[in-house]
Order: sequence, then structure tokens, then C-alpha cells
Amino acid sequence: MNEAFQGLWRETLEPWLASLEAERKASVSRFIAWTAGMSLIGLAAGVYFYTREPEFMFPLIGTFFGLVAGMLIGGRRMERLRKTIKAELNTKIAEVCQLNYALAPSEPARFATFRAYGLLPSYTRCRFEDHFSGERLGCDFELYEAHLEERRRSGKSTHWVTVFRGVLIRINFPRKVEGVTVITRDAGIFNGLAALGRSFGSKKLERVALVDPEFEKAFEVYGTDQVLARYMLDPAFMERLVRLEKALKGKNVRAAFDEHSGEGELLIAAETGNQFEAGSMFKPLADEARIKTIIDDLTRVIDIIENLVKPPELGEGG
Repeated sequence: MNEAFQGLWRETLEPWLASLEAERKASVSRFIAWTAGMSLIGLAAGVYFYTREPEFMFPLIGTFFGLVAGMLIGGRRMERLRKTIKAELNTKIAEVCQLNYALAPSEPARFATFRAYGLLPSYTRCRFEDHFSGERLGCDFELYEAHLEERRRSGKSTHWVTVFRGVLIRINFPRKVEGVTVITRDAGIFNGLAALGRSFGSKKLERVALVDPEFEKAFEVYGTDQVLARYMLDPAFMERLVRLEKALKGKNVRAAFDEHSGEGELLIAAETGNQFEAGSMFKPLADEARIKTIIDDLTRVIDIIENLVKPPELGEGG
């Protein structure tokens, strides 16, 4: 951590977390007591019914439902404390980075556009949290986390499957954006089929062929105009996106340039998983590792933004 974060930790966050340690222990004790108590009640109820209907697994069923009920009831106090700590840690860390933070976005920025351009999969339910906003290299941006789930059926039962969990980023791009250019994952032999279904309103998105073989191994590009797409995806930008892809191995980065906001935006989706969390409530609070994890998550995303909007450097992109 740099000196600013070290000062924040020593002067503000460490003493504040230490003052909450008694509350943490009390919430954990409550959680354990409720979980154990409800499990025993469920077991006792299961044994009672088992003596009348021995062919059913009432003890196991009763214990399971008691365990779940105990965790839900007993965990409410701990969950409130976790949210309080998370909000304060993220807010203070964001301030050091000259950013604003909210537990959830008041409106998930450009979410419908992410979906319209095929940057996100279909889903049944969604949840948004951890909204950061600010400016980097003269460009306004905001980012937030999205958790998308799809309800699927297997036989007579249904279950929820996570189809996307990561960050969505909106940046006012420093260069003029014209048309729509979408950068998706390479789909191999299915690229031709994917191209058939890509459009925005009445505008057809055509596949754009580029000359960078390393870029095309990872990405496919579609645009409303071949010339404009190549203008936006200059060699320096393609090189940076390839570097980003390698640095975020397995994060499935995809992006779009969009003129429709009136300002011109770069939209980025990356499957980073669940970030910006305060850590376990079963461990002492005054642990420097709690803020180090959040700082690492945030600086990683800020680096993504800065690398994509900074002016081309000498020799970059050949």
C-alpha cells in the first residue's frame, strides 16, 4: 500500500474497526447460537415425526431446515454489521482515489445498452452493487458490479445459475465516437452464425476484419461502419486490449464504442467475480488485509480504465 492508504489505515480505519470488535463477536455468537438451536429443534421435530412415519428421512430434513432458518435469523445482525463496514471501507478508500462510492447504483448505467449489444448473457434476475464514479485522465467514468442469474429446470426441479458476475464500466471516451463498434469474444466456428444476429434497432452490425492476428484470436468485432470501426480500433488500442486480456486471464473482457449517448462512450464488461468485499466476519476486524484486498480490486479496475483512454505512446501499436 502507498503512504496515503497507510495513513488512512493507521489514523482512521484501524481504530474504527477495533471499536467494532465487541459488536462483531456478539453478532457471531448470536449467529452460532441461533444456528445450533434451530438445528436441534429441527432434529427433535424430525425424530418426533420419524417415530410415526419411519420410512421418511424426517430427522435429516428437520435438521436441514432448522439449520437454514437458524442461519437466516441469526445472521441478520452480522449481515448489518458487514454492510456497515463494507460501505465505510469502500467510501474511505474511494476518497483517497478521488472517487465517489455508493453501496448500489441509483440507476445501473447503460445496462440496457450492454444487453442490446450482446455484451451480457440472457438472465432471469439481476442485482447491482458497489458503484464507483469519478474521472481519470480527463474522462468521466462509472463502474458497478452486476450479478446475473438464470433460472433453469432440471426434471421437476428448478435452480439458479450465475451467468455473469463482474464489473460493468462506462467511460466518456476522449476521442470522438461515431457509429457503433462492438468487441465480443471470439466464437471460433460459430462466428458466422453470431454475425447473422447482431443488430441495433434498424442498424445492422457487420463483422469487421482486422489485420492484427493476435487480437483476432481473442476477439470478434462488429460495427455499423467498417471505416469508423477501424478508426476506433487503432493499433495502439488493439495492443492495449490484448494486454488487458492477458492480464485478466479468464475474465472474458468485451467492449463497445457507442455514439448514442451524445458524448461517445466506451462500455466494458469483465467477469471479475465478486469484488470490493470487507472480508469474513468470523475473523478480527482490525486486520490490514481487509483494505488491501479492496485496494487491489479497485486499483486493478482503475488501471484498466487508464490504459484504455490514455493517448498512444511512442512506438505503441507498431
